Amino acid sequence: MAEKVTKAFIQPTPSGKEELGQIEVASEVIEVIAGIATTEVEGVAATRGNFASGVAERFGKKVHSKGVKATIDDEGQIAIDVYCSVKYGYSIPKVAKEIQNVIRQAIFNMTSIDTNEVNVHITAIQFDNLKDDE
Repeated sequence: MAEKVTKAFIQPTPSGKEELGQIEVASEVIEVIAGIATTEVEGVAATRGNFASGVAERFGKKVHSKGVKATIDDEGQIAIDVYCSVKYGYSIPKVAKEIQNVIRQAIFNMTSIDTNEVNVHITAIQFDNLKDDE
């Protein structure tokens, strides 16, 4: 059985501090942080997942990293891609910029890691289904 290989971000020891060991943050952790931050932005309807995350949600499991992909290159730079839909009536550029800001701030607050880029992909606009009660 093949083992899943995940790349982790290795955090450097702050200057002036004693070296106690190495801190590794897996890319899945970055994806979860970015996913939770994305859903908290006003105007975001949903994040787009894949078939497996859809099946998991049907069985009651909450998938926080749905619609988020984090990649770490050889130099340790983090690139995050977010796939989401926006509610009708919200400004797409404003929502996308807010997603970028919230994700960068959340990742920095929780891990002290600076993200190199946050790419927001708007995949749909969600319209509210207004039903008139007669």
